[in-house]
Amino acid sequence: MIPQEKLDALIARLAEVEEEMSSATEAERIVRLSKEHAELKPVVEAASALTTARQDLGDAEEMLAGDDAEMAGMAKEEIQRLKEEIPALEEQLQIMLLPKDKADSAPVILEVRAGTGGDEAALFAGDLFRMYQRYAVTQGWKVEILSATESGVGGYKEVQASVTGDNVFGRLKFESGVHRVQRVPETETQGRIHTSAATVAVLPEPEDVDIEISEADLRIDVFRASGPGGQSVNTTDSAVRITHLPTGVVVIQQDEKSQHKNRAKAMKVLRARLYDAERARVDAERAAERKGQVGSGDRSERIRTYNFPQSRVTDHRINLTLYKLDKMMAGEAVDEMIDALVLADQTERLASMEAE
Repeated sequence: MIPQEKLDALIARLAEVEEEMSSATEAERIVRLSKEHAELKPVVEAASALTTARQDLGDAEEMLAGDDAEMAGMAKEEIQRLKEEIPALEEQLQIMLLPKDKADSAPVILEVRAGTGGDEAALFAGDLFRMYQRYAVTQGWKVEILSATESGVGGYKEVQASVTGDNVFGRLKFESGVHRVQRVPETETQGRIHTSAATVAVLPEPEDVDIEISEADLRIDVFRASGPGGQSVNTTDSAVRITHLPTGVVVIQQDEKSQHKNRAKAMKVLRARLYDAERARVDAERAAERKGQVGSGDRSERIRTYNFPQSRVTDHRINLTLYKLDKMMAGEAVDEMIDALVLADQTERLASMEAE
């Protein structure tokens, strides 16, 4: 049961923020208060609903104790309704009060790579990337391809993109892992079903304050960009390879004709990879205490299977199967899958907090 004092404090804080917003003049303070207001308002609405329900329950219990038999009968029905409603309101509010991942609002670097399965894996990697592009459109996000290595049959051997918008990492973070496909390849003449895979990585882009990279820790090499077969496609040394010496992480960018632009893109990816590695280290420590967590982001884990003959997609972490594969690949059913994953993660974290 959430103490009433905590609900009153939330309601009072929203009133304070609104009062401060009315008198704030500094741009930085206005932005900070606006962000807090946006986060607080739905929480306070839920807290107010719970407070009202508790007050109504108290009033109904007083009516039940009165001498008026008709009013007592009405109060009995009201008490029954409120005793069913209040636990649901408390659970909803508890979920809203769960600690937020500060990276949820961050833009991401989305990486999709072909795994086992040869040409078919590359085709599937292309299908997956287009699925995320279509889903991004439904969310009002912007997708910018940073680098792409296309396969000879179409699709991608690997593709990197920056995805920006509201709550991007908060929605896409559950997509990291191995995605498996079962279907008859276009090149298969016997009609046999093949299984292949692609790997998805979703890396939150850190703010500059989140991670510092010293120039002394970098080795930067420049060379001429190469196309298919290794032939030079540029007459200047515009391609950039950045090696982070302490970790050995290497990032190569060569899609732009400008060395400056390639370096900027490479630093963007490097920063995201180093930030993700630090998050993975922290998550690994937490995983020792929380087994089987939904949002672990382990990219060696097979998380989902797309079965084309049966038009179904199954997420193995929560044992959810949707028989709407066509809508999934069109980006339309991605929200439904992610909503289920978010709910499972919230429920698990809530149970973990209650057990402590």
